[in-house]
Amino acid sequence: MGDLSADALADLKRDIQRWSGDLGFDSVGISAAELDAAGPALQNWLARGWHGEMAFMARHAAKRMDPKALFPDVYRVISVRLGYWSETEPAAEGVLRDSCRAYIARYAIGRDYHRSMRRRLQKLADLMTSAIGPFAYRAFVDSAPVMEKPLGQNGGLGWIGKNTNLIDPATGSWFFLGEMYTDLPLPIDEPQEDHCGSCSRCAEECPTNALDTPYQLDARRCIAYLTIEHKSSIPEDLRPMMGNRIFGCDDCQLVCPHNRQPPQGDEIFSARHGLDNPALLELFSWNPERFDHYTRGSAIRRLGYERWMRNLAVALGNGPADESTMTALKSQLGTISKLVDEHIEWAIRQLEQRSVRPNSQSRV
Repeated sequence: MGDLSADALADLKRDIQRWSGDLGFDSVGISAAELDAAGPALQNWLARGWHGEMAFMARHAAKRMDPKALFPDVYRVISVRLGYWSETEPAAEGVLRDSCRAYIARYAIGRDYHRSMRRRLQKLADLMTSAIGPFAYRAFVDSAPVMEKPLGQNGGLGWIGKNTNLIDPATGSWFFLGEMYTDLPLPIDEPQEDHCGSCSRCAEECPTNALDTPYQLDARRCIAYLTIEHKSSIPEDLRPMMGNRIFGCDDCQLVCPHNRQPPQGDEIFSARHGLDNPALLELFSWNPERFDHYTRGSAIRRLGYERWMRNLAVALGNGPADESTMTALKSQLGTISKLVDEHIEWAIRQLEQRSVRPNSQSRV
């Protein structure tokens, strides 16, 4: 749209900021539609094969690198941020230390964010339409090949840290992102500066060394990838490092200095069904119907029952070698799939080795 004056566009931007706050978004930023260095960085990452089984990353790379390839009318990108952190008891670190409990990434312990954010973005677009008339736009919430973190950084919502997350210096990184591609020539915001400095806590904390190269993630070694995106057998050498993490991993965020005092996120992301501190054996006892029931409206649903049980088997294999765990593992053998059986058998071997080790040492 070229019929709005510079003053009208500035007024509209102020309205967008106000409306975004009214809709519950924590922050909004506006950037140009060009990505510059992010495109070559993506190409280099793909060339290394660090995307693992995520073939869609390469298949739609052109649309990721050039927003106009996805939406030809785009001139500006409106990026929004919505916090999801929820204080739980015990705290996330306490769950990670308890090998009898299951750790689920904090973004997934409550309701799925996609639909809620998409509705809010649509309401924002409706408010804009009411104010200025029809305009061209498309809204996205992890629903298309969009490089949301570089766009968010360009719009001033944070900087991409060494852990590859978008980080705001004041509120940290516990937030979701959404975007609206638009043809409106809105005034743009200034990009955030990098505040990581010499800090390397995220790389030091990563259980699988997936962050050994600063600002780059080897997804093939990332526990979030292994437990969610990876559809086949989890490499055996990485299984012990997964600990009790069954859906995602937050380690690099938990140790980030900018996440010391995270603000409380939207209440819809508060924990449901005890998923902030569930017992591994309880989750492993779920049949497909119970999985469907307890993951309805949750980001976990997309994992599917088979991979859910695969991940739980690994976590049980990393836990205490007691009779109840061994019985539970054996009871599920041959009931789900060959993929799950492979991980159950591995877990049983792990527990058997640990159960005989003390006796072996005492005879030496």
